[in-house]
Amino acid sequence: MNKAELSALFASQFGAEPTYVVSSPGRINLIGEHVDYNSGFVLPAAIDKYMYVAVSERDDNTICMHAADVNQSFQTSLLDPLQHSNLGWPNYILGVIDALQLGGYTLKGFNIFITGNIPVGAGVSSSAALECATVFACKQLFKLDISKEAMVTTAQLAENKFVGVNCGVMDQFASMFGKADHVIKLDCADLSYTYFPFKLEGISIVLFDTFVKHALASSEYNTRRAECETGLAAIRQKYMVASFREATLQMLDAVAVNITSAVYNRCKYVIEEIARMEAACTHLLAGEIAAFGARMYETHTGLSKLYEVSCPELDLIVENCILADAIIGARMMGGGFGGCVIALVQSSEVDTLYHQINAVFENKFGRSMGKYVMQIGDGTALL
Repeated sequence: MNKAELSALFASQFGAEPTYVVSSPGRINLIGEHVDYNSGFVLPAAIDKYMYVAVSERDDNTICMHAADVNQSFQTSLLDPLQHSNLGWPNYILGVIDALQLGGYTLKGFNIFITGNIPVGAGVSSSAALECATVFACKQLFKLDISKEAMVTTAQLAENKFVGVNCGVMDQFASMFGKADHVIKLDCADLSYTYFPFKLEGISIVLFDTFVKHALASSEYNTRRAECETGLAAIRQKYMVASFREATLQMLDAVAVNITSAVYNRCKYVIEEIARMEAACTHLLAGEIAAFGARMYETHTGLSKLYEVSCPELDLIVENCILADAIIGARMMGGGFGGCVIALVQSSEVDTLYHQINAVFENKFGRSMGKYVMQIGDGTALL
């Protein structure tokens, strides 16, 4: 969708042209899952699917929102305490407003029009894209002196404190800092990052969508984070470590008697995934794409068996990806309990393999899975 189309939609809703139009992408993560909140490294990239917001300032303290894709509107006032909306989607915008105000930034009333083409519930972070689009639009509209890094942490704070999902920083960072044809090696401990070229000849990034979105995903996400904190605290009682990055499996084994088997498994996965991520980057630099794919499969096994955030639909897809020579690597991606499998697939075989795996999926679950072929795109920007 281009700026002219978005401006016309905004004008039809609010009666005047918008001052700014912003696009912000969803994200994929090739490897390094559930370690962003455990001081690990991740390897995300922005995708060529976006949330769009168009904004204009008002002459009062009212915030008027309209979400075109669900045809819903919401209105509130900056003069009143911000309240959660039962509609759901306004909370990502309200969370950004709340985080900006907590950060000492002065806002005024504004109109905001929201639309997008990011598949919701697929685990590609449509919520982070909306948060990043909103904070970027507010920066432009109110001439806020805020850096890209601060916009990222503001968007994360919106999700943590207002929406109530205790996510790490990866989603918002990838959305804001994405670069076409590059993945980002992000150090989640200090937000230092390095771009790696990622344009594999003859290889497509494909998402196989289970269309499963379990309601327990957010609560279980918070539970996993708490379990990791419990395990790290046990390790720290015996060893001088700042984070899981310095922990070893030997250290974990030494404190196993002091923690539950579930906490042990969560920590074992995190320690192994941090090591896997480093190995995967080495493979990428060396052009060892088959080895990189093998690490992706190992990650899925860990997420399914140790971290326990997979589901039968995700496991079935990955099991069938392993059987296909034209699929280099695959794993579940995102918070878990549904969403997508990300796979690196020989481009000429994408449709054939989709039909093969979908036939097995349909036979097992009585419905089809989805398919998205992704390109790596640029981050949050003005249109």
